[in-house]
Amino acid sequence: MRTSRKGSVEMPAFVRQLVKETEKRVSSFFKGGRGGAAEGEQTGEGEKEEVIPSPYLDRPVLDKLAEEGCARWGLTYALGSMQGWRTNMEDYHNCVPQLGGELADWSFFAVFDGHAGSTAAQHCSQHLLGHILATGGLGPEDDPDRVKGSLTEGFLQTDKHLHAVARREGWERGGTTVVSALISPYNIYFANCGDSRAVLCRSGQVCFSTEDHKPYSPLEKERIENAGGSVTLQRINGSLAVSRALGDFSYKGAENRSPNEQMVSPEPEVCVVERSPADEFLVLACDGVWDTISNEELCAFIHNRLLVCTDLRDVCSQVIDLCLYKGSLDNISIILLCFPGAPQLSTEALHQEAELEDLLESKVAEIYDELCARGEDPDLLAVLTILASTVIPGLPPGGGIQSKRNCIISAYYQQREMHNPTVPNATEGS
Repeated sequence: MRTSRKGSVEMPAFVRQLVKETEKRVSSFFKGGRGGAAEGEQTGEGEKEEVIPSPYLDRPVLDKLAEEGCARWGLTYALGSMQGWRTNMEDYHNCVPQLGGELADWSFFAVFDGHAGSTAAQHCSQHLLGHILATGGLGPEDDPDRVKGSLTEGFLQTDKHLHAVARREGWERGGTTVVSALISPYNIYFANCGDSRAVLCRSGQVCFSTEDHKPYSPLEKERIENAGGSVTLQRINGSLAVSRALGDFSYKGAENRSPNEQMVSPEPEVCVVERSPADEFLVLACDGVWDTISNEELCAFIHNRLLVCTDLRDVCSQVIDLCLYKGSLDNISIILLCFPGAPQLSTEALHQEAELEDLLESKVAEIYDELCARGEDPDLLAVLTILASTVIPGLPPGGGIQSKRNCIISAYYQQREMHNPTVPNATEGS
């Protein structure tokens, strides 16, 4: 049976405190890098220069959306999503652990990463699966060629329908990348359109990953130029950073060319991987994840986290925090799918995790006391900087010191409260 739980998950207060202490530096960086005059500032000719709004906030939105569920054949999954530093949340998703009817043992999951608005991502998240199913190519016989054809046709029909909606409603700007996984009893079908990515971990190693569709890739660049476009600054016409997407109709107007021959193609790259008992987990994520962590690092990190955590929503939350701390400035969304062969809770790993956190707490105390003894202000950033240059054994593979920053921040505020009990503890309250 399918189960599902959704809701907003609050970021711990001590993480908010860290953001509060660093936001001025980050805000100054973003504002200083916008180029051009400030709003209302006069140019040399006495005219106002046009201001390009920053795509970033002065402080990130840290609240997380979480969802979890399971399918009757043994799949469990969780979703984690956060707006982060972006001015708007443009990510959407679709999680259907059981398709129903004769496809009751099939599952479908997808991440949609919108750009220049969220309209395309929202629309496609609601309609893509329906268009795929409408092709009639999915069935108990699980014919790979028919299924792959259905996925491709489903994407093309979704784009066609989206274009009709855009014309009717008077908008053509904006689009969305899509990465999806259709799981049958025998195969996993990957359909990727853009630079979101899917990674399959088998026997503790990366077994398969989709390829990002970037304008500077040779075949993509050739198509773009044949359609009358150019690739400048690794972007189509110096603007769009992906070469395949649903929507983006201003890049799809080349006459006498099919949809998959336009500057931006809606055609997904579809791959099929036969399932194995050694399959552990599958990750679908937007580029807000992949911009900061490699396939191998994320596979190692999640493998390690599953040994110490049974709540998949918490694992997704830890991945989001890790990407944020490693510098991701984008919306961050991840779907984690665990197969029956996924790593299980380990007593030894739990013991090692506890020892690591004890070690980190003692290191923070040592650094805090040393800074106080030197008459220096032991602010959080100073403690984090010193600790980052310290050799710490046993850190989670693929995550490093950034993956334990929440533990470090909590330990820091414990020290601050011990040294100055009158200062409110940032781990308490909102």
